[in-house]
Amino acid sequence: MTTNKLKALELFAGIGGFRLGMANSNIQTVWANDIDQLCCKVYESNFGKDSIVLGDINEISLLDIPSHDILTAGFPCQPFSPAGKKLGVRDRFRGTLFERIIQILDQKQPKYFFLENVKRLLTMENGYHFRLILNALSELDYFIEWRLINPLSFGIPQNRDRIFIFGTKISSIDITPFDLEKLSVFLTQNDNILWTNLEEPLVKYMWPIMAMKSKNDNWGVAYKHKMFSQKISSLPDIQPRKRLQDILQDESIVDTQFDFTAETLERIKQSKPVNRYCNGVEILYNQDGGARLGYTIFGINGIASTLTASTSRHYERYQVGDKFRRLTNIEYARLMGFPDTWCQVARIYDQYTLFGNAIVPACVEWVCKRIGQRNFELCKPNWQQLSLAI
Repeated sequence: MTTNKLKALELFAGIGGFRLGMANSNIQTVWANDIDQLCCKVYESNFGKDSIVLGDINEISLLDIPSHDILTAGFPCQPFSPAGKKLGVRDRFRGTLFERIIQILDQKQPKYFFLENVKRLLTMENGYHFRLILNALSELDYFIEWRLINPLSFGIPQNRDRIFIFGTKISSIDITPFDLEKLSVFLTQNDNILWTNLEEPLVKYMWPIMAMKSKNDNWGVAYKHKMFSQKISSLPDIQPRKRLQDILQDESIVDTQFDFTAETLERIKQSKPVNRYCNGVEILYNQDGGARLGYTIFGINGIASTLTASTSRHYERYQVGDKFRRLTNIEYARLMGFPDTWCQVARIYDQYTLFGNAIVPACVEWVCKRIGQRNFELCKPNWQQLSLAI
């Protein structure tokens, strides 16, 4: 393992989800940046004064960015999120921030990069935007792997699929571009896969990235404008699964500010029973009897739907025992895998947005602990067997 020697850079750091996950993997963060003042305030409250640089990354000189072994970035997802305007790389105000990542990678040449974004990035406009990003990264002599990972696998009861993209600098390891079949594959499930009858290099089974026209699979690899991908099984449970009720605060200490008003309770009386699960989320009833219409009331026997930064989502209604309330800020912290007091320097209302924009540290930790492992001693070109083996 090499993780205890790595130094990391955290771009678009938010409240420090990448840093917390990497710290649990013995990776030291040496520099961090975010443009949001409140995020930086929370970050410094947990990691110390001057632990993050406040400012626009496009206006920070590359000379002021230190050398590092791994660049991390949960780059802005609004251009790709279902909640955003869906402009993708055409969003000239936010989409171009990805270009800054490319510039830093090209200038600083770290051994690894580790990026995260919303699931929609894989499928937006039939996958075009993801392939454009993948193509740009593949120009930089990195062997790249991506995979969807959900915190449900780590005992966190929130349905939050995210795309993780990991790159390894070819020149930083003892390998040639024609020997890619011997390269570690970090995000696959098992550690001891041994393929025999090696006949041809992996590169022969890749195709031009930008020639693809269909939506992208949930797993794949890429190198020098070429890619290979296919649909694989979800990550197995690393920790036992939990339900929403398992992480709730004791009702005796939940403040009444989280309860609904009398007017809201009257509107709830007009709702229709639903009593079914949608993607693991328990839906009790709502005004129109559908999945998420009108005054929807959620139960606590399932999981939580994806937390977002949208203010309307802060007031979703849950039936807890014999009362109706929204989730508390502490419950939001638990649903993201952060300590209860992580955002205590911010107003309760603002904490919802901070957590909704964050990355789950447990997912970061799992990937980072695999850096340097050789999960594939030999990668067999019989890729049809891959989904069964991993």
